[in-house]
Amino acid sequence: MSKIVFFSIYAHGHTNPTIEVVRELVNRGNEIVYYSFSEFKERIEDAGARCICCDEYLPELKKEDEKKVGKDFSLLIDMIVDTTLALDEKVCSELKDFNPDCIVSDSLSFWGKLFAKKLNIPYICSTTTFAFNEHTAKMMNQGFREIFSMILGMGRIYKKIKLLNESGYDIKHFTDIVKNDNDTNTIVYTSKEFQPMVETFSDKYYFVGPSVSDKVYKINLKTRKQIYISLGTVNNKNISFYKNCINAFENCDIDVVMSVGKDTDIKILGNIPNNFCIKNSLNQIEVLQNSDVFITHCGMNSVNESLYYGVPMVLFPQQSEQRMVAQRVFDLGAGSMLKKNNIDYIKKITLEVMNNDKYKENAISLSKTFHRAGGAKKASDAILNIIDTNKC
Repeated sequence: MSKIVFFSIYAHGHTNPTIEVVRELVNRGNEIVYYSFSEFKERIEDAGARCICCDEYLPELKKEDEKKVGKDFSLLIDMIVDTTLALDEKVCSELKDFNPDCIVSDSLSFWGKLFAKKLNIPYICSTTTFAFNEHTAKMMNQGFREIFSMILGMGRIYKKIKLLNESGYDIKHFTDIVKNDNDTNTIVYTSKEFQPMVETFSDKYYFVGPSVSDKVYKINLKTRKQIYISLGTVNNKNISFYKNCINAFENCDIDVVMSVGKDTDIKILGNIPNNFCIKNSLNQIEVLQNSDVFITHCGMNSVNESLYYGVPMVLFPQQSEQRMVAQRVFDLGAGSMLKKNNIDYIKKITLEVMNNDKYKENAISLSKTFHRAGGAKKASDAILNIIDTNKC
């Protein structure tokens, strides 16, 4: 039996893929402690791990800053360092007592990586986006505002690094926090076929495909096709987009299922047509198993789940990482770009994807690579093999 500690950030898309891996590791007799947040406690404990909630240690973000974290690099470093220092005494003490065989930490939960480095515990990176190196990073095509924001924030970044140094963390440059290299054991939740520039990564990168529950939901008998629309769980309060989707499909012989996020007041959307089902949240996997096309913000988790079930997409990315994911789907022919938030354009692109079989065929082709990659079992094999290697 091995003792393993997981860390993740406060995000569904980064936590969800690890749940089935935790379940698989527990079923094999391993002891798992997961540092997470109350939002995910029930699901983590249902998978068999002990969840330690860190909500009170998260820095308080102003409302206007919450949407900037994914775009403002200095703000992200602020959050990372503040969270690391807030957790430092508690977690380092607990880790010394638990004495884990390794730490598996999300690629953006840098505090897990920093704790591993400080305490000399073997570290495994868990990457729910594409794997990134100097080659793939160039594909992100950051906008001018994002680059300018990073440049302006460099002073703040190095002040934060100094605070880490004073607390015993050997960090010389911000890249020591954020980058992995070909010597870092890394679990990547996609297939080699979907990963851009896969040939530039070493054999320490384990492309295991999406870690998705094997639960099969009832496939509804339907006489009409179904569109699923979701902008994810974070930056999803886009009233104009939702209204345009309603106007685009209200008179179509098509069923539309739309998830608008827990903070969106559905009443604001006005009259809901009979062919629409609009909820604040839905079981996405269940909906996808009954859908013909997915209009998505292109978060990696959503795209992985869509392709896992062979559902082609209309691609509506909101930031640079999502644009990179969208571009990969587009390049592989499993979706089409939605470049304008416009009623007629939304309708045109969606019907094109729905009615052109090539998109479905390409989505199914990628789905096969995902299923072959091994999922949670392959990820668990990799983690346990790395632990065994380190013990030798």
